[in-house]
Amino acid sequence: MKFAAIDIGSNAIRLLIEEVHVDDGQFHIEKVSLTRVPVRLGEDVFTNGKISKNKIQQLIKTMKAFWYLMEVHDIQIVRACATSAMREAKNRRAVIKKVEEESKIQIELLSGDEEANLIFSNYFAQNLSAKGNYLYIDVGGGSTEITLIKNNKRIKGQSFELGTVRMLSNATDPKMWEKARRWIQSSLGANESITAIGTGGNINTIFKIAGKKPSQNITATEIKEQYDSLSKYTIEQRITKLKMKPDRADVIIPACEIYLRLMGYAKIQQMIVPKIGLADGIILDLFSKWQMTKKTSK
Repeated sequence: MKFAAIDIGSNAIRLLIEEVHVDDGQFHIEKVSLTRVPVRLGEDVFTNGKISKNKIQQLIKTMKAFWYLMEVHDIQIVRACATSAMREAKNRRAVIKKVEEESKIQIELLSGDEEANLIFSNYFAQNLSAKGNYLYIDVGGGSTEITLIKNNKRIKGQSFELGTVRMLSNATDPKMWEKARRWIQSSLGANESITAIGTGGNINTIFKIAGKKPSQNITATEIKEQYDSLSKYTIEQRITKLKMKPDRADVIIPACEIYLRLMGYAKIQQMIVPKIGLADGIILDLFSKWQMTKKTSK
């Protein structure tokens, strides 16, 4: 059975299609396709407080294209979720209504807590040590979701208005850094051993250009090395010489800063980098609810 998740973020909009195979109580999830469009809604919202007419049209065209892609793939179940930029847009209700009228896709506005919970649901798919302590950090364009996991249990989670596009727009409240620091340090015991789990397109890119293998972790020192190296290039040089996508070449620097500062607050040296994100969490949640429906209908 195929499921689709649409993640309407502050930097890009993603359509993830995955097929779930179930046999004798066991299931396997296989990625079918991932389509990413760099609409960057946060560019408007974090500067002017609302989504411009031009961005609304880009959003509508993207969602129409996604609708046709889902028809081709014969998608049975879909969920479209919007995060930080849409949450803060003053004209969000009008935008959501117009998108639904023109593309047939209904957008669900996620709270910061709901976003953090969906991202966290990916944790159990990683087969990590049940006795380990982890700080799950997902950096997006408008916000960063942090979840503390101890002994295979979610202890607490919080969404902070710290994001890459927000930083590029000079719209970050300095007090938010202090809020994140206090939250992290008050959540951890003295001399407590903890590992970070980093998700998001930027950390995947940093991981790749650092030459890391899937079975390896990346250290805070290695992230800092990449930050120092990338900072020597202009945005255009990152595109032409390092072959980065234009909408990745500018946000990767603030992304490094966010990961490094948060890891520093927690005194974390090691980070696990699985290739997952909000869209994966949405599909896991859809599959879980579909399973429950099947069980109750028997």
